[in-house]
Amino acid sequence: MSTLHRLTVYFDGSCPMCRREIAIYRRLPQAAALDWVDVSAGAELGDSLSCAQAMARFHVRDQQGRLFSGAAAFSQMWRLFPGWRWLGWLSAWPPMSWLFELAYRLFLPLRPRLQRWVRRWSGEETP
Repeated sequence: MSTLHRLTVYFDGSCPMCRREIAIYRRLPQAAALDWVDVSAGAELGDSLSCAQAMARFHVRDQQGRLFSGAAAFSQMWRLFPGWRWLGWLSAWPPMSWLFELAYRLFLPLRPRLQRWVRRWSGEETP
């Protein structure tokens, strides 16, 4: 990871929902300070992160090399964007951090079904 980047964001570019969400963040001016890594493209992930782990959960790595996943990763990223910063700080504060992580864990089993629905809805996949 370049020392110029405040965070490296690992995302699943094969997921239509993930692509759409990441596109929202990447349009923000501050997104230039982040390194965006599409895990589905076989990119180098660095130490302590396998492709399987990166495909299963959202991850970011900070400048010190610390790896965050799930709600904590979103919290780290959101704090860098004006308009999202409040959500980043709120989601980092216990007990809210626990609730955000719980919500994220409840979402994960639904993700494959939602991905199929989004693919059909967007025309990426025929029913």
